[in-house]
Amino acid sequence: MQYSPEVEEMVCVAKGPKHGPAPIPEEGKWVQAKEITDISAFTHGVGWCAPQQGACKLSLNVKNGIIEEALVETIGCSGMTHSAAMASEILPGKTLLEALNTDLVCDAINTAMRELFLQIVYGRSQSAFSDDGLVIGAGLEDLGKGLRSQVGTMYGTRAKGVRYLEMAEGYVTRLALDEDMQVIGYEFVSLGKMTDFIKKGLSPNEAYEKAMGHYGRFDNAFKYIDPRKE
Repeated sequence: MQYSPEVEEMVCVAKGPKHGPAPIPEEGKWVQAKEITDISAFTHGVGWCAPQQGACKLSLNVKNGIIEEALVETIGCSGMTHSAAMASEILPGKTLLEALNTDLVCDAINTAMRELFLQIVYGRSQSAFSDDGLVIGAGLEDLGKGLRSQVGTMYGTRAKGVRYLEMAEGYVTRLALDEDMQVIGYEFVSLGKMTDFIKKGLSPNEAYEKAMGHYGRFDNAFKYIDPRKE
């Protein structure tokens, strides 16, 4: 190591208190993280691309600095879904530092990785106060039955009002309106459940009916409309 002449001529002053890193909450413990291997956490990061036409939600389960589980969810960009396929294969097995410096193909996924890293190293993780953290596989719990991302798609115009197209429960088939033509409920079909029923041998029509449900005051509607056609 080289020192400048100015530093070489300085008198050595003793260091007093030992200022270590602030402890962070991590899987039921307080940890003074000094190395990447000191980090264990399960959390999420959200990223966006430069044109802001798409977004990514990235969920990582990290144990001792190594990514053991990755869930990549994207919306708004067809190319991003293919990038997500690559990222979900690339990330498991990497250390956090490797992942942070890996080109994950899509700006939105890279940004999500950056935001997630900040949360983990500052102790803002979902598993911060869970003893021993969350099991590998916890990421799938975010998807629920049918293992589909929870997506909300709503559309509205000043001239014709609102249309619910997709809710967390599934694909919206009908809106329920009252006498004032205000939305009071909706009918939906869970596409994940429907596909599972078909795989188990039900006919498409039977699966469709079995995977259908409704929310709100749907049964008391004055009028029903197809949000995509009416």
